[in-house]
Amino acid sequence: MSNLIVEIVSPAGKVFTGEATGIQAPGVSGSFEVLRNHAPMIAAFEVGTLRVTIPSGESIKFATSGGFLEVLNNTVSVLAESAELLSEIDLDRARKSEERAKTILAQAGETLERESAVAALERARNRVRAAMGHVGS
Repeated sequence: MSNLIVEIVSPAGKVFTGEATGIQAPGVSGSFEVLRNHAPMIAAFEVGTLRVTIPSGESIKFATSGGFLEVLNNTVSVLAESAELLSEIDLDRARKSEERAKTILAQAGETLERESAVAALERARNRVRAAMGHVGS
């Protein structure tokens, strides 16, 4: 086999399973890419876009809220807090989530509540950016 096996799962279930020539992730210290014969590793990733390049050369993109990625023997296992195909994001709904998160953040008082609101806003903005970038592609 000359490709990677990639499996992406989230609490909602299996999001993607298949062969890939590479996978890019928004790592906590910067974006990174995994190709065939990558050294074994476990890495955290944050809110952003996961991009899986399949053998045909096409890229499949997912909006994610972060998680962990493990590489072992040309198998990449992604455990994501959430992973949503860009092509399936409802832009209007994502914008409404962003506005809701802004309102909650403006009313947030204590630190924990504020951190939660900031995280929700970051996730919502990522979905909007991802959906807008996907329009027309």
